[in-house]
Amino acid sequence: MVRGVRTTWTWCGTLLLAGALAGGLSGCGPGVPTAPGGSPSSTSAPALPSPTTEPGTPASNPQPGEVLVEVVVNGGLAGVRNQLVVHYDGSWTSRSGTKPPRTGRQTPAEAAELRAALEDPAFALVPERPTGSPIPDGFQYYVTYRHRLVVADDGARPPALQRVFAALPEGGPPTNP
Repeated sequence: MVRGVRTTWTWCGTLLLAGALAGGLSGCGPGVPTAPGGSPSSTSAPALPSPTTEPGTPASNPQPGEVLVEVVVNGGLAGVRNQLVVHYDGSWTSRSGTKPPRTGRQTPAEAAELRAALEDPAFALVPERPTGSPIPDGFQYYVTYRHRLVVADDGARPPALQRVFAALPEGGPPTNP
């Protein structure tokens, strides 16, 4: 039964995201995807970066505070729901559960490394959904970059995705409760 519920939520999230894209939804807010088995009324769909260019083209003049990438982490033994938002200028905000948000700023070199990892053509080839079997009590990672959502789990990750994770602030996606 759990597998059927999880599949239903996955399809609902996919349809919601497709509808949001077709409807012209833009902006990046505090929305966090619903965890498998979670209540759809308590959360919203993953937020999308604001469109400053056509999808797949580099942002020539990002606006101050414009979101570069958003990473949402769900799952684990403790059932975390965390979010990391990194802006083009290297500033970032990390939210973990009900704790106060943490903020910081990457050095220019760190921000450039993250942008390079995201703009690497190999990252564009990373599958949008995990291809292996889910790991019990593992994490799911939702990475949104330029209107593209990649969902990964704790299973085998392509090197291009590992490079993005390694370039994130605080050593990677926020997995602590």
